[in-house]
Amino acid sequence: MEVFLGIIIGLIVLTILVIIHELGHAIVALRSGVVVEEFGIGFPPRAWAKKLKNKILLSINWLPLGGFVRFKGEYDSADKAGDYGSVSYWQKTKILFAGVAMNWLAAFVIISGLTLFGLPKMIPNQFYIKSDAVVINDPVQLSSISDKLPAQKAGLKVGDEVIDFNGKVVGSTDELITLIKQNESKTIELTYRRNGQNKTIEIDLGTKTDNGILGAGLAQRQFIKSTWSAPIVGFVDTVQLTWATVQGLGDILYNLTTGFFGQFSPDTGTSTQAKQNLANVSQTTTGPIGIFTYLFPAATQSGSVQVFLLAAIISLNLAIMNILPIPALDGGRWFTMTVYRLSKKELTKETEESIQAIGFYVLMVLTLLVTIADVSKLF
Repeated sequence: MEVFLGIIIGLIVLTILVIIHELGHAIVALRSGVVVEEFGIGFPPRAWAKKLKNKILLSINWLPLGGFVRFKGEYDSADKAGDYGSVSYWQKTKILFAGVAMNWLAAFVIISGLTLFGLPKMIPNQFYIKSDAVVINDPVQLSSISDKLPAQKAGLKVGDEVIDFNGKVVGSTDELITLIKQNESKTIELTYRRNGQNKTIEIDLGTKTDNGILGAGLAQRQFIKSTWSAPIVGFVDTVQLTWATVQGLGDILYNLTTGFFGQFSPDTGTSTQAKQNLANVSQTTTGPIGIFTYLFPAATQSGSVQVFLLAAIISLNLAIMNILPIPALDGGRWFTMTVYRLSKKELTKETEESIQAIGFYVLMVLTLLVTIADVSKLF
């Protein structure tokens, strides 16, 4: 039931974020004199439609995976009044990147709002103003359990919260690690919380191994709460997250490129590294199935803060992905238009459609690869 609820919430969030993106295009297009023929929520087949007073067709469609906006004369060479193609290069640039700006703005608003209630610490050196910040630490949790080591033998499970270690209250992972090292090979009492209930058990700690003395991974969530500085913290943290997302995308593209071409190298070492790079892409990339099967159900179980945080991260990803110069994306359309302007060649409707179609097929192949990786994780 929780997984189903998470999937429903994920679909709603993704649809809202895409609608915000398309709304940016529509608003700037209208202000530029472009006729907006249709604003669609979801993708066809159409379920319902109504002509608004401003003559825009508002449609609700059966596939709840986002939305779209359709302009009159939606190609660069169109030249009739009200056509998208008839406005200036600068106006087209603003129209194309308005969706990106709206997604970035949505992420900023969400993150700023979260700082008022407690923004999770996500990256090293995450910005906050010390004079207006309260740092809140969740209890230390067991994030993983190794086979045949003390934690598993004692019956501990992933998600258990460590409250007390041998009579000492545990406040942080560093404190717990220090206590574990000090009690190597000893029998200790551990109090933990599971499903809201505290239990105390005895554990015979082991000696230092690759998996540690306790045999469990430790994790602790930290939240930073601000008041008057929320907009400042929200802006800087959104910039930091934007840069972290760009770096992550760069790593994925690097691993994908070197992994694909490196497989054909005659050098065994290079070929092995190439396969590892492809494996890294599979492990770190999540597509629609991964988002709806893992991320949103997990976020839903963790509370509304995690759902909103995931929404902000997805909104940032939508913004950054649409900047990329890949045909069929906003950045790709702008890049194609700019190249033809600089070369002083006419970008005909047929040429533009061919370029966008190629870009669309590339995106579909990438989506298919990511989907295959997501499905493989299910098994």
